Amino acid sequence: MKKVVFPGHSKPASPVILGTMIIGLQNFEASSKLLDNALALGLNTLDMAHVYGGGDTERAVGRYMAERQNREELFLITKGGHPNRDRARITPYDIASDMMDSLARLQTDYIDLYLLHRDDTSQPVGLIIEALNRHKKAGRIRAFGGSNWSYERIAEANAYASAHGLAGMTATSPNFSLCEQVGVPWPGCMSVSGAAGREAREWYAAQGIPIMAYSSLGGGVLSGRVTRENYAELLGQPAINAYAHEVNFARLDRAGELAAHKGLTVPQIGLAYILSQTPPVYPIVGAADGEELRQAVEAAGVALTADECGWLEG
Repeated sequence: MKKVVFPGHSKPASPVILGTMIIGLQNFEASSKLLDNALALGLNTLDMAHVYGGGDTERAVGRYMAERQNREELFLITKGGHPNRDRARITPYDIASDMMDSLARLQTDYIDLYLLHRDDTSQPVGLIIEALNRHKKAGRIRAFGGSNWSYERIAEANAYASAHGLAGMTATSPNFSLCEQVGVPWPGCMSVSGAAGREAREWYAAQGIPIMAYSSLGGGVLSGRVTRENYAELLGQPAINAYAHEVNFARLDRAGELAAHKGLTVPQIGLAYILSQTPPVYPIVGAADGEELRQAVEAAGVALTADECGWLEG
C-alpha cells in the first residue's frame, strides 16, 4: 500500500487508518495478532482515544509496541478532551491531563497526531491553541487537530495561530462516508458527508487539511452483512439512529451493484469512494480480522471516477 505524508510530518503513514476500539488488554493476544497483520499489510496508522476501553486500548497498544520494539514503525493518532457525565473537558488542564495519561499508557514520549475529541465553543480558542503549542514545543506531540470540530471553529483556531506565530490545526476527524449521517450517533458528533457537508469539504480542500473519516462504512451499513431486513439485529443503536435510513439503504443497493460489476466487495466500494475524494479523505476502518484488513488495504488501490461516485450518491 502506497504511503502518504500528513501535513506537519515526515513519517510515512498508511492512507487507511485502523480503528482500535476492539483492541484491549482483555483480548491482548488477539489484539496483537490484528496489529501484526496490519503492519504486515503496510497498514501502520492507528486511531485511538483516551476514553476507548477505559484506557485499555492505549495500554494494549503500548504493551504491544514495548514487546515488539516497533514504536517507530507506527503512526499513532490519539484523542483527548472527551466530555464526561459532569462537564465538557476542553481546557488546558484537561488536555494536559489526558495527554499525559495517553503518553504513559502508550509507553512513548511523543504522539504523532493529537486530536481533541470534542469541542467546547464556550472556551476561547486562543487558550486551546496556546496549550497545544506548548505540548508541541515540548515534543509531546508532533502535530494536532480536531475531531468533531466544525470547520468554522478550526478556521478560527488557525487564524489565531497565524496571527500569533503559532502552529495551527493540521487535521480534522469528522464523520465522512458514502452513508449520510441522518441522525446523531453520539452527542457532539460532526459530519461532513453528503450535500450538507460540501462547504466544509471545500474549505478543507482549499486549506490542504486532510480528513480522517470515522464511521467510514456508515456504522456497519456498508459492511457487506447488513440489509434492510436484518439491520436491527446487526447494528448498535447509535448506528441505527445515524445511518439506518432509506437514503443509505438505496446507496447500499448501488454499492452492491458496482461491487458485483468490479469484482469487489461492498466495503471495498465504500472505502474506495472515500479514498477517491478531494480533499484527501482517509478512512478509519474497524477491521476485526486479517480478511477485513486485506480487503481494506486492497481498496486503497481502487480508484473510482467522479461519475461512479456521483452514481453511488444517487
